Amino acid sequence: MLIVQVFVYLQLLDFLTTMVGFKLGAHEASPFIANLIHSTSPAMGVAVSKVVGLAIGGLCIATGRVKLLSFANYWYAALVVWNLAMLLTVHVVQHG
Repeated sequence: MLIVQVFVYLQLLDFLTTMVGFKLGAHEASPFIANLIHSTSPAMGVAVSKVVGLAIGGLCIATGRVKLLSFANYWYAALVVWNLAMLLTVHVVQHG
C-alpha cells in the first residue's frame, strides 16, 4: 500500500533531517521529543519517537483508519519541509 510506504519514508526523512539539524546546532521544538532526547541521547530520543510514530501508523492500518494515516503523511511532509527550512536557516546564519 503506497500510503504506508510514504509514511515510512517520511519517518526516515524526518529522522535524518532532525539528526542533521542537531549536528548544525538546531534544537528540538517538540517537548515530548526533547524530553526523550534529554533522557537518552539525540539519536535514541528521535529514534524512539519514530518507533512510536510507526506503531501509531500500524494501528491506523490495523483499524482501517487509512484516511488518518493519509492526513499524517501530509503532516510529516510539512514537518520535513520545516526541518529542511531550518537546516538552510542554520546554514545561512553560520556561513553568512
